[in-house]
Amino acid sequence: MKLLVASLDAELSAFPDEIPGFDRLVTGPGKLQATYALTRALDAGDYDEVVVVGTAGAIDPRIDYGVYEISAAVQHDVTDIDGIVGQHVSLPPRLETAGGDAVIATGDHFVDDVEAVRVIRPLGAGLVDMETYAYIWVASHFDVPIRVFKAVSDRAQDDAITDWRTAVTACSAQLYTRLGEVYPV
Repeated sequence: MKLLVASLDAELSAFPDEIPGFDRLVTGPGKLQATYALTRALDAGDYDEVVVVGTAGAIDPRIDYGVYEISAAVQHDVTDIDGIVGQHVSLPPRLETAGGDAVIATGDHFVDDVEAVRVIRPLGAGLVDMETYAYIWVASHFDVPIRVFKAVSDRAQDDAITDWRTAVTACSAQLYTRLGEVYPV
């Protein structure tokens, strides 16, 4: 059995309520809610894979709209004791998945301005979200493989939240199509 995970119901709006071979989990937004909900689910169930779907902002102008599989995650809203952005005092600076084609920066705020993007870009990420680092971290502690698929909903600048609200339904449809390409659903 696989566990299909999203942070918000809206990101699953194009998905049927039940998909054979998948249980479904909506965690809530942000790293704490993601960590709590996925930890509880993996502690209670026996899953052979976690499959995350959701939206992300593109902070690299070379990244086009579409669905990307995440290869690694960094945190953009932490600093270590020396003040180095992206370095946590006790967590790894970067978490890898088994495959993918994009790096994502995770933080507990919705990125929607040029200055935030300027600070995040040197961390090597092309996308931003609020949960992926936490999902990968939890799955690794349970030794459960994880795949993360993110649809670009906005450019993470100037009214990005308005763009997200407009785009989330279309992104959900793109994610469901991609899920069908990767898994027999």
